[in-house]
Amino acid sequence: MRTAADEPLGLTVHSMPSPGQALDGAEGRRTVVGRWKMVLVMLCCAAPVIASYFTYYVIRPEGRSVYGELINPQRPLPEIEAIDREGKPTSLSTLKGQWLLVAVADAACNALCEQQLYFQRQLRESLGREKDRIDRVWLVSDSAPVPERLNNGLVGATVLRVPPERLAQWLTPAGGHAVAEHLFVVDPMGNWMMRFPPDMNAAGASRAKRDLDRLLRASASWDEPGR
Repeated sequence: MRTAADEPLGLTVHSMPSPGQALDGAEGRRTVVGRWKMVLVMLCCAAPVIASYFTYYVIRPEGRSVYGELINPQRPLPEIEAIDREGKPTSLSTLKGQWLLVAVADAACNALCEQQLYFQRQLRESLGREKDRIDRVWLVSDSAPVPERLNNGLVGATVLRVPPERLAQWLTPAGGHAVAEHLFVVDPMGNWMMRFPPDMNAAGASRAKRDLDRLLRASASWDEPGR
């Protein structure tokens, strides 16, 4: 009787991967690992912002009311070419790096516009030592000259002319209202994230200040004054 030991030894030759296939496999693994690393870096960069918004909007004491309307999803600042008061072209993306309190109106600036610019100025000043973390921005929606009567109130503000059709792709009013009736809040990453109610009055401005105070406190761990 033949035993297993008596059986002839069988040899099977397996094909080896070519050098090119080995390199392709290694390259594919490196690509996957690289993509995961990039995702992790992006999450690490966004985490403080997400955490501050979570703290502000979710982990808050019962009974606290928010005056401004949260924009969801947030709208990132688009690459729009604007013109400054000296007639020089610039990009809206240069505004990134600071909290922004934005007003929109045509250059003639009627009574509502002047009121919005006044509240915009007062809101920033009311923030005390935190005011350097927020900039005032007036986006002018036409090509008419800005009246000289506004010059004193615009000291320290950024005034840019933006085509209204391009602006409408970023900032929009509440239903039944015009964009000039609102003040808008943009975070330092360039995201439009809040819209204050139309036709703000003194009581509304006081509530808006509380919203800004909370936003600045919630973002204190990652946001610093200046670009």
